[in-house]
Amino acid sequence: MRAVPFAVACILLATSRAFAVEPMAPSDIQATFFNGQPFTASTPGGTKFKMTFTTDGKMTREPLAHTGYKNSGTWKLTAKGFCTTWQHAKSTCFAITPNGEDKWSVQQAATTIATTVAVWSK
Repeated sequence: MRAVPFAVACILLATSRAFAVEPMAPSDIQATFFNGQPFTASTPGGTKFKMTFTTDGKMTREPLAHTGYKNSGTWKLTAKGFCTTWQHAKSTCFAITPNGEDKWSVQQAATTIATTVAVWSK
């Protein structure tokens, strides 16, 4: 009888791994977002920005409401995603995973548990 719960647990574990979403490859991140075309970023707190990443490694953000602030900085691709450096801030690295149609979760890469810091949409 003990084998049945164990078998069910193994099936559930295998099924959950089959549906795990893989992060985007750096080349796909560049082609999708770092092409000079603006897109929207939403923070977990609901603040929205118009983001523009240009092909020369520069980026800007502009708040879409009265919260948040305008800023600029630089970006670079890494083996697992990308890193950004905003004015007056240290570099931070991220991975992007698809999160529905025309939505992507931006997750901080420096943590052992993925922490979503924004959702990007087009």
